[in-house]
Amino acid sequence: MRIVYFGTPEFAASQLEAILAAGYEVAAVVTMPDKPAGRGKKNQFSEVKKAALAHGLPLLQPEKLKDPAFLQELASFQADLFIVVAFRMLPAAVWKMPPMGTFNLHASLLPQYRGAAPINHVLINGETVTGLTTFFLNEEIDKGAVIMRQSVDIRPDETAGELHDELMALGNQVVVETIRKIERNELQTVPQEALAQGMPLKEAPKIFKDFCHIHWERDCQTLYNHIRGLSPYPAAHTRLVSERGECIDLKVFATQIEGCRHDRKPGDVQTDNKTFLKVAARDGYLHLTQLQQAGKKAMTVEEFLRGCRLEGSWNAYLPTE
Repeated sequence: MRIVYFGTPEFAASQLEAILAAGYEVAAVVTMPDKPAGRGKKNQFSEVKKAALAHGLPLLQPEKLKDPAFLQELASFQADLFIVVAFRMLPAAVWKMPPMGTFNLHASLLPQYRGAAPINHVLINGETVTGLTTFFLNEEIDKGAVIMRQSVDIRPDETAGELHDELMALGNQVVVETIRKIERNELQTVPQEALAQGMPLKEAPKIFKDFCHIHWERDCQTLYNHIRGLSPYPAAHTRLVSERGECIDLKVFATQIEGCRHDRKPGDVQTDNKTFLKVAARDGYLHLTQLQQAGKKAMTVEEFLRGCRLEGSWNAYLPTE
């Protein structure tokens, strides 16, 4: 069975390695075009491209997936199966090409959390269970017939980075097992409509900068989940402002909840300038334990306070451009 693999980030590179380790023939790899990144704006290779080059695999990096030249080259590999992991939407001319179909690995238990950022949104919403789904592509995004679903429990303090790594490792097994089911004709696909069972569906849209702002008027648990669901990337943001007009922009990676009654306004900052920095929320305080000041490295709150004393009155607000 000849496979063409589509993917871009580290998550997808891991599954490509697993497919090759299982002995399957990857006829070609398709990934995004190189993009400039970093201070020097040099073109950076995707993690999938690095893996493909390391294994000497034919590599395609089309600007447009409907380009006739790309479609012709893709067809020339005469693949039986296409596999998509963390790529972009494929046109029908692509996903309909292989005789065994095209399947995608999605980092949620579909039909819940369709969209670009399922790992982040399940944590932000305080879910206790998530998982992986493989499904055949069709005309609608993330709505094809399900091949496999594998669930995992979510720890109450788990971050997006930790859940990403856990699902990435599990995805290696799920992708290979899905290939085996297709290869052996052992498929028992299930329409997603049958799995929904009338439940309201939660979405996982792409995350933009404004969504990462911390709204301190919310309750502590909502804030805690929001921050861990964005940690370490793209990271929750806030701005500390002093009574003298000084501003400190922070990314917040980890917090602890102090549930209590208080008469402080949401956003009021309390610190001993040594061991703790906490911000008032609706029903208590959130202790900032791991953070990063703009232009500096990530650090513990103790490290931050050693280099930045907060004299006088400070408040946390939404960052502004």
